[in-house]
Amino acid sequence: MPSTRSRAPQGICELCLLYFHIARPSTGLFISIWCLPMTSLFLLRWQSSSLAAHAGICGAHWTRTWGVVWGKSSCCSGRRSILDGDAGCTFEETSDPAVPCEYSQAQYDDFQWEQVWIHPGTRAPADLPHGAYLMVNASQHAPGQRAHIIFQSLSENDTHCVQFSYFLYSRDGHSPGILGVYVRVNGGPLGSAVWNMTGSQGRQWHQAELAVSTFWPNEYQVLFEALISPDRRGYLGLDDILLLSYPCAKAPHFSRLGDVEVNAGQNASFQCMAAGRAAEAERFLLQRQSGALVPAATVRHISHRRFLATFTLPAVSRAEQDLYRCVSQAPRGAGVSNFAELIVKEPPTPIAPPQLLRAGPTYLIIQLNTNSIIGDGPIVRKEIEYRMARGPWAEVHAVSLQTYKLWHLDPDTEYEISVLLTRPGDGGTGRPGPPLLSRTKCAEPMRAPKGLAFAEIQARQLTLQWEPLGYNVTRCHTYTVSLCYHYTPGSSHNQTVRECVKMERGASRYTIRNLLPYRNVHVRLVLTNPEGRKEGKEVTFQTDEDVPGGIAAESLTFTPLEDMIFLKWEEPQEPNGLITQYEISYQSIESSDPAVNVPGPRRTISKLRNETYHVFSNLHPGTTYLFSVRARTGKGFGQAALTEITTNISAPSFDYADMPSPLGESENTITVLLRPAQGRGAPISVYQVIVEEERPRRLRREPGGQDCFPVPLTFEAALARGLVHYFGAELAASSLPEAMPFTVGDNQTYRGFWNPPLEPRKSYLIYFQAASHLKGETRLNCIRIARKAACKESKRPLEVSQKSEEMGLILGICAGGLAVLILLLGAIIIIIRKGRDHYAYSCYPKPVNMAKATVNYRQEKTHMMSAVDRSFTDQSTLQEDERLGLSFMDAPGYSPRGDQRSGGVTEASSLLGGSPRRPCGRKGSPYHTGQLHPAVRVADLLQHINQMKTAEGYGFKQEYESFFEGWDATKKKDKLEGSRQGSMPAYDRHRVKLHPMLGDPNADYINANYIDIRINRQGYHRSNHFIATQVETWVPPGCVSSPNYPSIHPSFLDTYLMAWESALQLCFLDPTQHDWSLPGTAHPKALQA
Repeated sequence: MPSTRSRAPQGICELCLLYFHIARPSTGLFISIWCLPMTSLFLLRWQSSSLAAHAGICGAHWTRTWGVVWGKSSCCSGRRSILDGDAGCTFEETSDPAVPCEYSQAQYDDFQWEQVWIHPGTRAPADLPHGAYLMVNASQHAPGQRAHIIFQSLSENDTHCVQFSYFLYSRDGHSPGILGVYVRVNGGPLGSAVWNMTGSQGRQWHQAELAVSTFWPNEYQVLFEALISPDRRGYLGLDDILLLSYPCAKAPHFSRLGDVEVNAGQNASFQCMAAGRAAEAERFLLQRQSGALVPAATVRHISHRRFLATFTLPAVSRAEQDLYRCVSQAPRGAGVSNFAELIVKEPPTPIAPPQLLRAGPTYLIIQLNTNSIIGDGPIVRKEIEYRMARGPWAEVHAVSLQTYKLWHLDPDTEYEISVLLTRPGDGGTGRPGPPLLSRTKCAEPMRAPKGLAFAEIQARQLTLQWEPLGYNVTRCHTYTVSLCYHYTPGSSHNQTVRECVKMERGASRYTIRNLLPYRNVHVRLVLTNPEGRKEGKEVTFQTDEDVPGGIAAESLTFTPLEDMIFLKWEEPQEPNGLITQYEISYQSIESSDPAVNVPGPRRTISKLRNETYHVFSNLHPGTTYLFSVRARTGKGFGQAALTEITTNISAPSFDYADMPSPLGESENTITVLLRPAQGRGAPISVYQVIVEEERPRRLRREPGGQDCFPVPLTFEAALARGLVHYFGAELAASSLPEAMPFTVGDNQTYRGFWNPPLEPRKSYLIYFQAASHLKGETRLNCIRIARKAACKESKRPLEVSQKSEEMGLILGICAGGLAVLILLLGAIIIIIRKGRDHYAYSCYPKPVNMAKATVNYRQEKTHMMSAVDRSFTDQSTLQEDERLGLSFMDAPGYSPRGDQRSGGVTEASSLLGGSPRRPCGRKGSPYHTGQLHPAVRVADLLQHINQMKTAEGYGFKQEYESFFEGWDATKKKDKLEGSRQGSMPAYDRHRVKLHPMLGDPNADYINANYIDIRINRQGYHRSNHFIATQVETWVPPGCVSSPNYPSIHPSFLDTYLMAWESALQLCFLDPTQHDWSLPGTAHPKALQA
């Protein structure tokens, strides 16, 4: 017949008979069930009010009620079906919902138990048995996680047994976890597990029992814990948790465990009596409520079903006072006794010492003073313990009253008196209370000792003697003779050494030691007893001469350098005579430089008494030297003062004669050769590669007195702080045993420092830095090992304009006109040189008429500029993204300036040309900081402005800051005054310089600048090819002019001189830049040449 409780396949069971009878009126109806054939006998006790049973075949549904079930196996195939009760759970689906199974999942654990119902045909893992039960899948949880399930509180009056079934299985034999059982009493702490099982126990259910000997009014709860193992494989199951009203068959029951009381420091013993059959593997433990476990000292079998387990706790203290219970553990179950208390009593001790009521020569009357004690009572005995303060014996007297009189004591003797208290039990006598120190009475001394004199005088000690003392002088058996003395250790009387020394009994001779030489020592004798004192007269003695004292170590001051040490010391505080010499010895004892031999030879120098310093040179860097300094008098050398001084380490040195050439270079990287540095006084700690962006002078890194880079700075930090340098790599010293190549910009990370690719349009300086660290001291040395120049935009070659023939014609016409101009200048130069010192630039002479000329300048200029414009129009059509300046080709071998100005030409050319640049691989700003920029066509001006607004990392501000700074204001001051050129001074870097005149250091100035020419970025390029200037042609009325040419402005004459010295071949005049309305202004035709 089908059964919902059967774990086996469904089948037909035998017919069962039910028998009802009344056992007791109070307990209700008993039901007896027999199955034929009889394979099992069940005896169920039901409460009559909830009796609801359905007779019939075995395995039929029974209504869930509470009660106790006796049974062992099922009459059907498979595992037996047990009906659950109030304190038990079978987790069946068909259980009566009116009487629920009282258990709860803990809220403080890591996960929850899972209740499953697995029947034939249910999709479930093959490793799980059929039925309804609680289950934990170990593979779904992390190792070490726990799940707790807590059952209802139980408070029983009689012997009972808790029975449960468990399932631990893993297909591959691994342990799914640990199933533990805890018994918590009266809601107290959980403590330790009373039973646990681990490992794979096979694919079947196992049964275990708990014999808990905790009865009303106490209550307890059973808690089951699933702890996941590191293997995390398999399943843990729990089912049929039942409360049986008869003794357990597989676990022993403990008798009631009583409380144990002992005195502190004694051994406590618990004896646990158990009834039942103990297994051979049974383990007996004494479990503390906090969880600690104590194994049984002995287990004695009284009979085959009774045994006694003894537990011993040695030398217990108040900290071990707690609740304890006995636990027996075996695979088939566990026995748990009730909790018994270990009571630890502290033996009593008085808080206060006894009080002295009266003292005489041979007696002392005291009061016990035991009202306040430390410890536990009751007090059953009081005693007094007394002894001589310096005697080895002691006596104890029992006392029944609060006062006690000690007889037959020695006069003038100190006694130590204490009170002892005792409570019941072994070890109940406490420690002696605080002692009372008291002395019997004495009479006052008659006089002080006499006859104080010296027996021997030395430099540092005095031996004195005096008359012996008798009882008639001391008038007491206990007395003290003290020898008191004082002296001044130095020349100052503000500090005085005072000391009193007690003499031994009967002594009449004493030696005062550790005195200072050449000191007056004042001595007196004092006789003292408890009743009074007598002092003798003071006698003065003088000590002899001795060697000088040691130099104070704190007086040694020094200043270490890399190869020198300056040492200074002070005179000994106790010279003990005349200092005649100082001796200083030093020796190297430790060095971080392997090239230095340690310990080194010991060297000694001598200094005169007035020389208290010395400079030690030719030392090794990073080396520790041991110095000793001592003074000498006529008696010999004094004690040496020692100190260890370490020279500073030096910065590492590099083996780079000059900046080496890079091993390789690309748009974003540059490969350099790194050579190991040589440590000086300390080994190399780390190597660092620093990349610095090359910018105009006022934007570069400010050294601030340091040539190297002391603070490591990553690329991100430098970018955030707006700095121009960053650390591209940090290398361990061991990684560079010899020279090796290194690529800057390889996009790798070296010890936390990113080496980002380099920007092609920026110039970089590559530095190599070595650092040495020793005892908190750091030395750096860096060297620039490479420079990566900025690359230029790659452009296509400029196509030659078809108008080149016209340009050549224009240049030829200009050359002819320039020849005529040179002839005119030749006649005028001599006059200019003679009259140059006689006119001032601040005024304008009368205008001169120069209307005649051999070439029509306006027509020539118009023809040439139209040709140039057509050439650039064609060029813009071919290359839309090019921005070219106005350019001209000069004749082969042409030099725009004379040989006498070659020095200036070389300087300007080197500044304008810069370092070689490579084509860029991507778009960016067309210009680089610190370089001059080509001209921009008017047609391309708007495009240039928009590009400058959007150029990455550039802009108008950067373009302005990239201009080279400075011009010589002193040279233009006089010549620009009163001129229209005053607001437009010429840059010193690119201005044209005239030959200086004798007596006039500013005569080389003219407001004119050189202009470069470039046809394309990769082809034709000439520096200083054009000269741009302004020409003044008239003198305002009332101003002083040139004596030889009163109507010509001096700057006009300088223009002709510049054309002559520079060998100009072609000149242009822009008449639109002149105000022709001014009186006396010459017509532009007069200036054509």
